[in-house]
Amino acid sequence: MGKMKKCKSCGNEVAKSAKTCPSCGAKLRRPVLGGILLVIGILIFVSAFAGGNSSPKSNESNTSEKDTVKTEFSVGETATLNDVSVTLVDVSENNGGNYMTPDSGNVFIVCEFEIENNSDDDIAVSSLMSFKAYVDDYSTSISLSGMLSTSKSQLDGTIAPGKKMNGVVGYEVSSDWSNLEIHYTPNFWHGKEMKFIYTK
Repeated sequence: MGKMKKCKSCGNEVAKSAKTCPSCGAKLRRPVLGGILLVIGILIFVSAFAGGNSSPKSNESNTSEKDTVKTEFSVGETATLNDVSVTLVDVSENNGGNYMTPDSGNVFIVCEFEIENNSDDDIAVSSLMSFKAYVDDYSTSISLSGMLSTSKSQLDGTIAPGKKMNGVVGYEVSSDWSNLEIHYTPNFWHGKEMKFIYTK
């Protein structure tokens, strides 16, 4: 008797496993469907609740990663962009020599860089087009005399994959300068750049 149930249409006793009532032919609903719907509802609620709680942590993680990305580099630090690594090796100031001297009240700033090409393609380096400089927030042009005031070579040429280049860029500035900012673009057609900061 425990395996029997009443038909909702005619009231006769019917086996629990029957799909239709043998007396009136009515379809019998199975209580399993309600249980399945209840389980699905609970799973949706639990996953929505869990997803809601994990989402802020994920956003916090992404935000903290973005916040820790270094955008400015100083002497001795290496910046990497598109498999090109650049290090500002040294910043020095001089009054020139021989026939290469700055104007009265000015000095030459000479910045030595090392560039390493870890990409699969040659990269072109141009002291004129790859570098932009600002001294005390004012745009400053490359000084050929400044670059020739040192024995180091200029940063001009092509670097093959897996190779390096070392050289200098030079600027003529007022002797009372205090802050230097140099932007280097590994590929001046794409515009992405690395920023190096030096304070006197």
